[in-house]
Amino acid sequence: MRVLIVEDEPYLAEAIRDGLRLEAIAADLAGDGDSALELLSVNSYDLAVLDRDIPGPSGDEIACRIVASGSGIPILMLTAADRIDDKASGFALGADDYLTKPFELRELVLRLRALDRRRAYARPPVIEIAGLRLDTFRREVFRDGRYVALTRKQFAVLNVLVAAEGGVVSAEELLERAWDANADPFTNAVRITVSALRKRLGEPWLIATVPGVGYRIDSGTDPARPDRAHE
Repeated sequence: MRVLIVEDEPYLAEAIRDGLRLEAIAADLAGDGDSALELLSVNSYDLAVLDRDIPGPSGDEIACRIVASGSGIPILMLTAADRIDDKASGFALGADDYLTKPFELRELVLRLRALDRRRAYARPPVIEIAGLRLDTFRREVFRDGRYVALTRKQFAVLNVLVAAEGGVVSAEELLERAWDANADPFTNAVRITVSALRKRLGEPWLIATVPGVGYRIDSGTDPARPDRAHE
């Protein structure tokens, strides 16, 4: 999951970003409305967290533009105002959820995961494919009944691959969905993470490399061809 955090208080924004990283959620930060619009124009986000009171175009205007774009990005609004009229106006603008400051990070994480499940309602929280069982809520992975311990980044990458249901996912898309805007587009982090993930999942290899295209979950990958799986 990749989230846009629009918050003009640097310490709070950084605390949210660092906390989300611990939950395998990549987050980009924007401290004002103009930066938020720029990031929205060049990146694909699963969710947007908007502080209503920010410099430049307000959080309300950003919400209106997200809704008007037809992207379907769920919006969680942050505000210090807790009056029902303030919340009602936020929902009227297109917000999907509302959180009043101050808040617990864990509550924010739970709300984000709930919004993400609602967005992809056709995809159950527990996904099974090729003997792999991935629980997105508990962040647990089992292969043929065996628990597989993964790092947060490995889980994030596997989640994207499993959600593709056997479709090919490019390295660029993995970098975009599982890393944040600070990731070097020329990094080999994706290849290294996929290689480590394969080893954690064990043989026969579940992640196949499609040369020049990307990666996919493949129950038919030949375990006698580790060279292909590690390309």
